[in-house]
Amino acid sequence: MQERLSELQKQAKNDLAKAKLPDEVKQIRIKYLGRKGIISEIIKSIPSLPPEQRATIGKSANRIKQEIGRWIEEARGKFVIKEHAPVAKEMLDLSLPGERKSYGHKHPITQTIDEIKGIFGKLGFDIEYGPEVEHEYYNFDALNIPPDHPSREDFDTFFLDNKLLLRSQTSTVQIRVMKEKKPPIRIIAPGKVFRPDTVDACHASMFHQIEGLMVDEGVSFSDLKFILTFFAKTYFGQDIKMRFRPSFFPFTEPSAEVDISCSICKGKGCSVCSYSGWVEVLGAGMVDPNVFEAVGYDAEKYTGFAFGLGVERLAMLRYGIDDIRLFFENDMRFLSQF
Repeated sequence: MQERLSELQKQAKNDLAKAKLPDEVKQIRIKYLGRKGIISEIIKSIPSLPPEQRATIGKSANRIKQEIGRWIEEARGKFVIKEHAPVAKEMLDLSLPGERKSYGHKHPITQTIDEIKGIFGKLGFDIEYGPEVEHEYYNFDALNIPPDHPSREDFDTFFLDNKLLLRSQTSTVQIRVMKEKKPPIRIIAPGKVFRPDTVDACHASMFHQIEGLMVDEGVSFSDLKFILTFFAKTYFGQDIKMRFRPSFFPFTEPSAEVDISCSICKGKGCSVCSYSGWVEVLGAGMVDPNVFEAVGYDAEKYTGFAFGLGVERLAMLRYGIDDIRLFFENDMRFLSQF
């Protein structure tokens, strides 16, 4: 039997050497290693051999089976290389020009947020974040917004259960920071906010805000004006003009709406600025003493200002975009421009 195995090994090697086609290699594998192949039949017959021969013949049969299997795989590999050689040669044509890979980049909203963070970072403002699912206390009560205020109705806020809601402003982060820290405080709070607005060219049910807060001894409205002027001129350009209009917000007193000269028409009047030459960019004011009382600050000792701006609005003005929906439709023809 041992001689028979050695003879089969040599025969299999000779058969593979003569094979010219992949099908011939396949037939050789079936002949020797198939379920009814020569080697397989020998292994099946081992139990009928004398006990003293079984171990020796079993080891030899398995060794030869593995050896023939390795030869067959090598033969198959040679045919695969031959089949693909013309293609490989063409792929390695060094005369072809190189191909640039397409790399992704940040979304324009993320780019805008990063730029704003960089501007306020130069002014010493820290970055703070807070939860998007908020408690009514942080979104309304602590911000001096009374129970009968229209913004607390279902048509203006996404309410959940147990006085939880999707925050309608990132001013909630200001309250959380003041609850945890004592003045001086100088922060901005970027993030998503949610309001049940009808989606159109100027409104979305989810958008991004950046709220700012500065609290210390002796902070005045002139500090607020300097900070916002520095920001606006850095972001929009040194040639813009600004104006502050009296307004009302429950959490600031006095309050102001801040306008800049339209960057599209340079203040001459166009559809973007409703032909007024001015565009509202943010709201601001001095922190109301009731807010300080809610967080445990001494309103006689500390003063501060707060402001809030819409990220999408700033990006639209910066790049001349007339539809907020373009930011969220994932159209690469639009996004690849930034």
